Amino acid sequence: MKKKVLVVDDEQSIVTLLQYNLEQAGFEVITAMDGEEGKRRAETESPDIIVLDLMLPKLDGMEVCMQLRQKSIMTPILMVTAKDDELDKILGLELGADDYMVKPFSPREVIARVKAILRRSQVRAGVIEVSGTEVGQIGVGKLKIYPEKYEAYFKDQQLELTLKEFELLLYLVQNKGRVLTRDQLLSAVWNYDFAGDTRIVDVHISHLREKFEEETKKPAYIKTIRGLGYKIEEPKEE
Repeated sequence: MKKKVLVVDDEQSIVTLLQYNLEQAGFEVITAMDGEEGKRRAETESPDIIVLDLMLPKLDGMEVCMQLRQKSIMTPILMVTAKDDELDKILGLELGADDYMVKPFSPREVIARVKAILRRSQVRAGVIEVSGTEVGQIGVGKLKIYPEKYEAYFKDQQLELTLKEFELLLYLVQNKGRVLTRDQLLSAVWNYDFAGDTRIVDVHISHLREKFEEETKKPAYIKTIRGLGYKIEEPKEE
């Protein structure tokens, strides 16, 4: 079956360009011209990924992203904007976007990003291969991860994670006890060039801590190694 892409943008020329090129690349494409319609179609038509403009009439992209995540709709979101603003980028990621692109862009780049996100979200034959082995469950302390289902639990309560948050947490747990630099995490989780953009890692680490650390200022699981990066370890006390 073709993967379904929802394109939400108020510029008809952009919508037409993306729709044509995505369809030529083998995707099914549905579109929306404002935030309210985009949110409705995301809720009712189950796209595999959303290409979402930031500046939209009726409901802006940030609000669309936030409302979808609040409803536990975790469809991957590639946010697109004409604003080359670091604060916009970080805010979009904080609200649950999985990736971010700045206009102008080439359709080829959008297609490459869409394919990369979908490739990383696919569950092949129900099992994810990790370090050459098939994994049913891995964990640290009271944190349990089921890679084959893209689910994570803390104290038996399911965590609501975006795709990138899940992949980052999974990679940390796979490398339990190892110090991982921000560049290593960028390379492993965001598999294209984010050189100099390590703030993206910090934002996602902060999100993960908020979702299961009891004290985010004194995390028991995800430790900051000053001047190096992060590591996840067994908590000293449960």
